[in-house]
Amino acid sequence: MKVIAAYMLAVLGGNTSPTADDVKKILGSVGAEADNDRIELLLSQMKDKDVNEIVASGREKLASVVPSGGAVAGVAPASSNAGAADTSSAEQKKEEKVEDEEEEDGDLGDIFGEGGLFGSDD
Repeated sequence: MKVIAAYMLAVLGGNTSPTADDVKKILGSVGAEADNDRIELLLSQMKDKDVNEIVASGREKLASVVPSGGAVAGVAPASSNAGAADTSSAEQKKEEKVEDEEEEDGDLGDIFGEGGLFGSDD
């Protein structure tokens, strides 16, 4: 990814056809290690191609992807009793999570008190 980023930076800087040395110079300027094999692979794949056209093509492909955010739509429960059971189960899990968080925070309460991180106010 860093090789592609360096290549794109060179193009944005006005170099329409960056060389391996151009990419290495950009990577070196930020202390990144240059991988010659990846640089050569990228340059061979970009030969005789316009970066702007490739980016536009990629945007079109991404636009056709339906974002899901990892959530899956559920099926409506068969009866109202099933919905009530799901709700109480969710509430119970939520209560357990809150209790767990409170227990974790309880250990930090003494940091500022006596014997804590900053000692007492005496």
